[in-house]
Amino acid sequence: MLKQFLTTSALLFTSFLSADERPNIIVILSDDMGYTDIGSYGGEIDTPNLDGLAKEGLRFTQFYNTGRCCPTRASLLTGLYPHQAGIGHMMSDRGTDGYRGDLNKTSVTIAEVLKPAAYSTYMVGKWHVTKNLLNDDKESQYNWPLNRGFDHFYGTIHGAGSFFDPNSLTRDDKYITPENDPEYQPETYYYTDAISDNAIKYINEHDSQKPFFMYVAYTAAHWPLHALPEDIKKYEGKYDQGYEPIRKARFAKAQELGVIPNAQYTETIGNWAQVADKEWESAQMEVYAAMVDRMDQGIGKIVDTLKLKGELDNTLILYMQDNGGCQEAYGRDTKGARVERKANIGPMGKDEHQYDMTPKKSREGFPMRRGHVMPGPADTAIGYGLNWANVSNTPFRMYKHYVHEGGISTPLIAHWPKRITVKNQLRHQPSHLIDIMATCVEIGKASYPREFNDEEITPMEGISLIPIFDGQGQQRPYLFWEHEGNRAVRIDDWKVVAKGRHGQDEVEWELYDLSKDRSETQNLAKTHPEKLESMVKFWTEQAERTLVTPWPKSKNKKTKKKPKKNPTK
Repeated sequence: MLKQFLTTSALLFTSFLSADERPNIIVILSDDMGYTDIGSYGGEIDTPNLDGLAKEGLRFTQFYNTGRCCPTRASLLTGLYPHQAGIGHMMSDRGTDGYRGDLNKTSVTIAEVLKPAAYSTYMVGKWHVTKNLLNDDKESQYNWPLNRGFDHFYGTIHGAGSFFDPNSLTRDDKYITPENDPEYQPETYYYTDAISDNAIKYINEHDSQKPFFMYVAYTAAHWPLHALPEDIKKYEGKYDQGYEPIRKARFAKAQELGVIPNAQYTETIGNWAQVADKEWESAQMEVYAAMVDRMDQGIGKIVDTLKLKGELDNTLILYMQDNGGCQEAYGRDTKGARVERKANIGPMGKDEHQYDMTPKKSREGFPMRRGHVMPGPADTAIGYGLNWANVSNTPFRMYKHYVHEGGISTPLIAHWPKRITVKNQLRHQPSHLIDIMATCVEIGKASYPREFNDEEITPMEGISLIPIFDGQGQQRPYLFWEHEGNRAVRIDDWKVVAKGRHGQDEVEWELYDLSKDRSETQNLAKTHPEKLESMVKFWTEQAERTLVTPWPKSKNKKTKKKPKKNPTK
């Protein structure tokens, strides 16, 4: 402990001397969005602020996430593969160390690493790396943001919910509601705006003598499809032409932009001619686009705040997405009559909480509607479904959950005028969420610990992106994935990938040469059997090393026991 104290003290002294030279760092993560949704990657959605950051900075064309929300957050925060951080699946303990459903103590977050280096640390938005707890007592907060390195937090502990009444809404370490928060009372509460506004609040309150690290985790555009009327109106009629024309337009634009090198157009999943209620179906994408648009507006306000404070030039902004477009129907029903608004059953009290991802009613008192319902208002709860997810992921195959390119490919925009002096350039080197920790450690002049809080810490897996920022090459031995039994490894331009189930060892592996076939259309498994065999063997070795295996139990274990105050790793 004395050695750790002396090391930390030395870092603090050094950091204070050079604090004005080190950049602020803002990591922005959006939720359940496809590779070509934003304008600078081929999309038709109006995202001028993200596109502006891209135009003045860098766009990565082969950056990867983990294919699902909470594993991605665990990997991003810790610089480890998600199983190494204890979150190989979702928020339940499945009986093995890679699948505890809780950020473990043998990992450290970026905030825990940068805070001893004299960074202020802030988080706004979706946490989703600890069990879904229904209380906010100190015993339950062992893995809440303030206990994992953040100075301040505004957001949700849970993974999803209403944009007008977020469940598990929290300020610092206290559950709140949109109506009883003394620090934030907008005329109309909308969670995406709340995330942006509270990020701005922390920037304005920050002591500019120190650098800061901020993690901005939007829930846009995760279901339910909730958006503000003025944003929805902007997209009325935009998607009336259906799936195929939108996909073709995206593919052509992405090709022209250069963000899908070596990719081929793939089959469109949906058949617009067979859609019975086209007005309803196009409305799904209109609301989805409105959600993305509103997020972009908020990012623009954050950028404007940095400009006003004279902080933009020396702030590294990184934007990325947690998985591919989401095919989960979440209550969609394409048949039958539309479900209309039901009679009001009485508004909620200002201190009343709802903890389910699908609440029973809106705060105004309207019962929740699901099924064949026009999306957007607070009393609706559906997702946009598989066919529109296929559009979001243009031109790649598969979706969220899977580790084919459609599930794990994300934009990465890097903007840092003081260091990234080139503009509107592409970077094609394969990179991954695990690289964000290494990048922050390098530019923050921090020290990644071998021990922390008396625990031996797993060494970080990533490689700093700074050489890529500077236009240099980067030697990367491999990248690795597993989620729900879906598995892949990439070595150079070769990738093996398989669909599977947890606990299933025998799967049908596919082999692709991504230097020619980023869309994974030509399976080379039969023509290159030796390559396939060696890469599958390598995947198996890495699966054992990174706690993917032994496989977890197939079903969640439900328990009524309270979590321990200091849970074991």
